[in-house]
Amino acid sequence: MLSAGVATLLLTVPVRASELVPYAVVGDAIPLPLAGAVGDASAGRAIVVNRIYTCLLCHSGPFTEQRFQGDLAPSLAGTGSRWSAGQLRLRLVDASRLNAATIMPSYYRADGLQRVGDAWLGKPILSAQQIEDVVAYLTTLQNPS
Repeated sequence: MLSAGVATLLLTVPVRASELVPYAVVGDAIPLPLAGAVGDASAGRAIVVNRIYTCLLCHSGPFTEQRFQGDLAPSLAGTGSRWSAGQLRLRLVDASRLNAATIMPSYYRADGLQRVGDAWLGKPILSAQQIEDVVAYLTTLQNPS
């Protein structure tokens, strides 16, 4: 069992661009898990509510322990009933493929980005496993309220 400090450190260590795995976009989705990874919903929830990843800067949802949540983007409540795992995966990997004007960060992309902090140059925000963890969690959010 990892301590909370070690678990938080592991969540915040960026991967290098050379570690990005290839994926195929089919329509509006990435149908297959990145690198065949299986997601862990509880780890995904931890990522979503962790302020480092900024999900709750724009989104709100069923996170009663989080006092401040955003309202710039759709609520995450009911996400799993609105989009498939593949559709969620593409939105996390690179939402700009669906909407070039989106303000949502590309969480699994390292090239062609603008306004990137020095610590993140050439690195994606989330690893393939972290993307799959968030997808696993978001698909559990079936209730829109």
